[in-house]
Amino acid sequence: MNEQRVIATYYIETPYDLHHAAAVMAGEQSTGTFTAVPGETDELKEKHAAKVISIKEVDVKNTPGLPGVKLPKQHNGSYHCAEVVLSFPLINFGPSIPNLLSAIAGNLYELQEFSGLRLIDLELPQAFSEKYTGPKFGIDGTRKLANVYARPLFGTIIKPSIGLELEDLRLLARELLDAGVDFIKDDELNGNPPYAPLKERVKVVMEEINRNADKTGKKAMFAFNITGDIDELKQNHDLVYEAGGTCVMVSINSIGLAGLAHLNRYTELPIHGHRNQWGLMTRCPQLGMDFNVYQKLCRLAGADHLHVNGLNSKFYESNESVVRSIKACLTPINGGASMPVISSGQWGGTAIETYEATKTTDVIHLAGGGILSHPDGPSEGVKSMQQGWEAAINGISLEEHAKKNRALARAIEKFQK
Repeated sequence: MNEQRVIATYYIETPYDLHHAAAVMAGEQSTGTFTAVPGETDELKEKHAAKVISIKEVDVKNTPGLPGVKLPKQHNGSYHCAEVVLSFPLINFGPSIPNLLSAIAGNLYELQEFSGLRLIDLELPQAFSEKYTGPKFGIDGTRKLANVYARPLFGTIIKPSIGLELEDLRLLARELLDAGVDFIKDDELNGNPPYAPLKERVKVVMEEINRNADKTGKKAMFAFNITGDIDELKQNHDLVYEAGGTCVMVSINSIGLAGLAHLNRYTELPIHGHRNQWGLMTRCPQLGMDFNVYQKLCRLAGADHLHVNGLNSKFYESNESVVRSIKACLTPINGGASMPVISSGQWGGTAIETYEATKTTDVIHLAGGGILSHPDGPSEGVKSMQQGWEAAINGISLEEHAKKNRALARAIEKFQK
């Protein structure tokens, strides 16, 4: 690709001629507006205008996908669907993710010429990789810190979601650590609440992690939720790092991609990127952006781990989309891959289908209720996850493996639908 341009691919739906609609997109996000203005010279357009590279019609519909469409004067009732590729001059915004988003997304979603508009792919010039170095730890660094190789990291989430009183947190952390869990994370709802401040949570949890590590020789990874205002991120990161923690978590859409990149500049720990609020950006198929685009930007900004949902989960997303998301995270950026985090409605039995669809063990597989609500307690919940993946990796059916593994058998009784 041209190293001085950004290539963005969109799905559009419009009652207008496709060439007209694509020209509106390119003009609105570069040199044009609804009418000609002084200074909009041919020389300026040549240097700064976004260009339409290609238009590929893929469907014609009879009803609009979104409300608020302004119909052309001559309209036959058809809405044309197409893939449109635009090229933006890098000189317009430079290697800046916040300003890139203003160009490739910006006001596009509000244009009345469109009854559907979605960003589905993005190619960035080398200048972005030179400024944004991507994940510092990724898969290899995470495995080294957790001392887990050749299998997934098995993990869970502190529940209830809003968190626990400090001594209850201590007891749950102790039980999970004694059960051999690799990874625990704060829920995204539990940041720095007055009833259980981050500073106190870090103290309590790290006491339990260190106690367990002294006994077992293995130091489990805990992703402390340090989400906050920009000026709080370093303070929160340093608090975890100085206590001997090995991971921090942020809600990416809460702190923004600029906040994530800011954290990545000084982090000494893997960044666990939670994508909560992602649904509002993607659930409508005629609007927002694909995860393919989102993950590129998150990983470029520094996410070492990135949530991808889970197969047959409690949230809205097809299994095919989840599999694509896992594979996208495993595609290297700046020489390294980020670790996909599988979660939502997961339990030991979901390992089979996950492994069959992805053929990878480079994942963090989280089960909140699938571990904590195991009928024989969290310790057996951890074992059931381990046993589910043993079956998956060795090509044994879930039911067959459960005959010799009680924890898995009991999980099947509780969770299999």
